[in-house]
Amino acid sequence: MDKDIQTIFFDVGNTLRIVLPDQSFIEAAEAELMKLTETKETHDEFFEKLESRWKAYRKLAKTSLIDCSEMELWMQYMLPDYDPELIASHASRLTRLWRDHDGRRVARPDVRETLEGLDRKGYTMGIIANTVTETEIPDWMVTDHVAHYFKTTILSSKVRLRKPDPEIYYLACRCIGTKPENCAYVGDNPIRDVEGTQAAGFGMMIRLDEPDTLNREKATGKEFTPDYVITSLRELLDIFPDRKG
Repeated sequence: MDKDIQTIFFDVGNTLRIVLPDQSFIEAAEAELMKLTETKETHDEFFEKLESRWKAYRKLAKTSLIDCSEMELWMQYMLPDYDPELIASHASRLTRLWRDHDGRRVARPDVRETLEGLDRKGYTMGIIANTVTETEIPDWMVTDHVAHYFKTTILSSKVRLRKPDPEIYYLACRCIGTKPENCAYVGDNPIRDVEGTQAAGFGMMIRLDEPDTLNREKATGKEFTPDYVITSLRELLDIFPDRKG
């Protein structure tokens, strides 16, 4: 590697963590979500409505490249027809439960050894992620004892900016104190992760090969070429040399 990479930023969803199907976990999340909202609708009516509204919000967010806060998400887009005081009071918890409605999120098995290895080699690290929750990723970092590896955590739900807008990458660079050309980004999305990273002038983009994401994004017709494609995170230890040596 002939580029002077000093900082490595990571995506989270399908990059550092994956979703595992867990029916009992999903059912518990859905039951609590219905209880908190005090809905009078049936399970199927309620979640069909939420799915439809979620898709509409996602389309808007991807077009505008702006994400809203948890409170705005639920009061304006997901449940605007429910008691606003009730929804506002539970907005953060509702977001977590809506995420759990997809399944249980766990770290990839090689996350810890990869982060430890890159840290030992002398790289600073951070996170740049599109997310609707403001607390889930920080909580995971603490629970899995990896928070100390990340100097900066930029979440679209908190900063409003959304990948592939290069501004979210510039913000991360300013926060961590590294120029874009000295940064690398690791993500799984073949469109927005590659497009945004390259538009921001990052020195390197590495795409983690995630078949589900790749198949989903092929329909866009866009095509961007990363610097590397890897199949496991531990391959990063072969790409990035020892800066301390």
